[in-house]
Amino acid sequence: MNDIWQGLTEAFRLIVYLDRDLLEIAARSLQVTITAVFIASLIGLPLGALLSVNRFRFRRPTIALLNALMGLPPVVVGLIVYILLSRSGPFGVLGLLFTPTAMIIAQVIIITPLIASIAHQAIRDLWAEYHDLLISLNTTKTQRMRALIWDSRRSLLTAALAGFGRGIGEVGAIMIVGGNIDHVTRVLTTAIALETGKGDFALALGLGFVLIALAIAVNLTIHAVSQTEQTGRW
Repeated sequence: MNDIWQGLTEAFRLIVYLDRDLLEIAARSLQVTITAVFIASLIGLPLGALLSVNRFRFRRPTIALLNALMGLPPVVVGLIVYILLSRSGPFGVLGLLFTPTAMIIAQVIIITPLIASIAHQAIRDLWAEYHDLLISLNTTKTQRMRALIWDSRRSLLTAALAGFGRGIGEVGAIMIVGGNIDHVTRVLTTAIALETGKGDFALALGLGFVLIALAIAVNLTIHAVSQTEQTGRW
């Protein structure tokens, strides 16, 4: 109980005094995760729509594989990305290892199956409702996908938030490919792991509370924007 109280006090102190290191780490955490979610959404949302609209031979196995990849172990993803980006790897010449870009790549691989799977489930239900209408209008597959993505945007926003939640709390893959380098690749989760290893539980808890507050703030902001849009439609 004492550690929790100290953690709350430390978090309050860091926020009130606008600790420079905290602001830098929090900003980097948001930068990496929001960028990864954006890229993963660009891949996952059309993929989910494609699997809903198109019928092809290996569609069911593809959906099953996509659902299975939702539970992809982050440390394994981190290891694979590390091997690919290391000096002896095929992309080592790019010099991306231990950079925020490498962290974004790892998060995109982790988040994309989650967003695509949730998007597929949401768009599949809408496609069953709109199927006859869109077919009768003689729309192309691309037009159908665009219409379904737009009309299911609220559900797809939930998919993006789920991806954000998984990404912002990720530590295993981020630690492997980022290296937790101070002022370069240190984010809130890796900073918490570092402080816990050092035995500074108060600071670790403080950073943890900041991380939770940050995730809640982003979710509430997006929820408020969504509610504003809904009100505007009326």
